[in-house]
Amino acid sequence: MTRSLRLPVAGGTLADFTPINAPVSAPLKPAGGHRFNRVAYAAAHVVVDPFADNDPWLDRNIDWERTIAFREYLWDLGLGVAEAMDTAQRGMGLDWAGARELIAHAQSAARGRPDAMIAYGAGTDHLPPGPDVTIDDVIRAYEEQVAYVEGQGGRIIMMASRALAAAAKGPDDYARVYDRILGQVREPVMIHWLGSMFDPALAGYWGSTDDMQAMETAVAIINQNAAKVDGVKISLLSAEKEIVMRRRLDPSVKMYTGDDFNYAELIAGDEQGYSHALLGIFDAIAPAASAALAKLAENDLDAFHQILAPTVPLSRHIFKAPTRFYKTGVVFLAYLNGFQDHFQMLGGQQSTRSILHLSELFRLADAARVLRDPDQAVRRMKAILATVGIE
Repeated sequence: MTRSLRLPVAGGTLADFTPINAPVSAPLKPAGGHRFNRVAYAAAHVVVDPFADNDPWLDRNIDWERTIAFREYLWDLGLGVAEAMDTAQRGMGLDWAGARELIAHAQSAARGRPDAMIAYGAGTDHLPPGPDVTIDDVIRAYEEQVAYVEGQGGRIIMMASRALAAAAKGPDDYARVYDRILGQVREPVMIHWLGSMFDPALAGYWGSTDDMQAMETAVAIINQNAAKVDGVKISLLSAEKEIVMRRRLDPSVKMYTGDDFNYAELIAGDEQGYSHALLGIFDAIAPAASAALAKLAENDLDAFHQILAPTVPLSRHIFKAPTRFYKTGVVFLAYLNGFQDHFQMLGGQQSTRSILHLSELFRLADAARVLRDPDQAVRRMKAILATVGIE
């Protein structure tokens, strides 16, 4: 078959396109294991069952076999799994009841693999924000989810709380909540600072809409509780802010970049340090991420950037505003690459990006060398184009 296809471009016209780049390859389960010098987690998506007899906007319909198989694939590439996070549509299709199921399934799979690195999002999403919600309510909600994750034997990623953002009167309320929860956890956790571009309901987190002022509060809380904090995932899409915060953290606390715009430079680091990784884009570019990290561990910085740099334009496109809809691009690539046989998402979220957006994503995925089987990707892209009348 021909690989050529016609993709829409701005202005309502079509342009011929042919993917030409061979995909990046990375070893699966190499002898002796992967040897990275950065800790790297991919925040993983969920696969839905398109044949479920339900109301797709309202009900969960997760294909557990395909969902867990994708996590096995990430582990085979040497990546950790950040589970039940926003990439899994937490708070945008996946509620706490669904997250509990996901955590149980993933932890069951992880128990069978001594090499499986995994951590789980624990938040307060079963507590709807409202005028009657108190700080004590927020604390109890966090305690419930932390207890569930720890009861499964899992590590915790302490997610940002919409309820806390709505209930807090200032920085002292954040200190009260985080001090309380961190004082109770069994082992060090990762703290996630998710910016409002990812979730508008988190505007003003840490008690200020000024990120630098918010950082003052966050750093003070984290450093005071450093013994209970493995690291911080910061998702502000600002390399400068991440570097400032990284340099102010207690030396025992890792910085996990959540910057899907600037991750290559932040992971490479500078003379004063570097960031580890906890990224949604690593779901979509897993082989390239694994191959690049292997080169970095060999001190081959040029090869690291040669592999990872072409993925950055793709990531910036997937995470463009409205950033919270990035999950659609991640799942679309999973479909193109054969990890699922359909382009369906929880809550009908596949509809959040236009055909122009998806077409540009296809071009950038070829440039990034992350189309695993270009022939298959072309067939599947043509199937999507046909749904909007492009034959």
